[in-house]
Amino acid sequence: MTSRHRSTATAAAADTHDYGARGQRAPISGGGAQHPAVAVSQLRKTYPGGVEAVRGIDFEVAAGEVFGLLGPNGAGKSTTIGMLTTTIVPTSGTARLVGYDVAREPLLARSASSVVFQDAVVDRGLSGRANLELHARMWGVPASRAVPRIAELSDVLGLSDLIERRVGSLSGGERRRLEIARALVSEPRVLFLDEPTVGLDPRIRHELLDVIAGVRGRGEMTILLTTHYLDEAQRLCDRVAIIHLGEIVALDTPAALLAGMGNVILELRVDGDGQLALDLLKARGVAGSLAFAIGSTLTLPLEQAAVGETLTAIDDAGLRAGAVSTRPPSLDDVYLRLTGAPLGAPS
Repeated sequence: MTSRHRSTATAAAADTHDYGARGQRAPISGGGAQHPAVAVSQLRKTYPGGVEAVRGIDFEVAAGEVFGLLGPNGAGKSTTIGMLTTTIVPTSGTARLVGYDVAREPLLARSASSVVFQDAVVDRGLSGRANLELHARMWGVPASRAVPRIAELSDVLGLSDLIERRVGSLSGGERRRLEIARALVSEPRVLFLDEPTVGLDPRIRHELLDVIAGVRGRGEMTILLTTHYLDEAQRLCDRVAIIHLGEIVALDTPAALLAGMGNVILELRVDGDGQLALDLLKARGVAGSLAFAIGSTLTLPLEQAAVGETLTAIDDAGLRAGAVSTRPPSLDDVYLRLTGAPLGAPS
């Protein structure tokens, strides 16, 4: 067997074993529109050695919604995606895709969904078109439907001039677009995007976000996105669940999560212990319950008009403050307040 054929066979075997459902298509009425697209109840995953990656999480995603799991590396996002896509067996709890139990009805759950993993699964030795055609055959998509579907996706995802090229010659961003096209060939009702822009440079990341935003505007497909990039969650998601150490610590729309942080953030560094300084400001009524300290940096959510008064009160309290700045609140502030850890840091 040639290396090219070995790589193709390996990719095909991995697809069938890990995610594929050859010839199995979920009936459109099977899961039923009456069900949420994704329903998770007390879902847990404990790995050998007692490592609790996911600790009894609950959430639902409506049909057509774009839902984000936001958290740092190691928070439990990818393990959650693995359980929802049947590549990881839950320890306990339930998860359903369009009504199908991922543990009891894995083939039907798989056939109703598709996934773009963090790691590339396209065969670098084949052309883009050959990759898409191979995936269509494995998913039981008839050629009469696959040919126009591939043409449509090539146009929508900006692949028309690249589709005949060998995948190994494509850039990282071009391969990522091909990965998304591959996932969409089977017309899934639920699309999982696991850290879709990780490792891409800022320009390509921005372009890919435009592509994903375009995909979300087409039809009633549900998208579940994992990310630790704040702009992705705020730009793409209807609702966001913030996950920390395997638990969901907040769940709402990005706007609602930010609304509780006031109109402006006053951030400053103090000499000495930041928590002691914050306690002093809280005791004097200068800092509210949403204020927090990370090291020697204080973050004070404020109303716009209170900035000057707060700075005067800080000076009156005898605190020596440096590196004072104001800015709009972000989801990073929400995460820091809830967990005490930076969003970009490992759990």
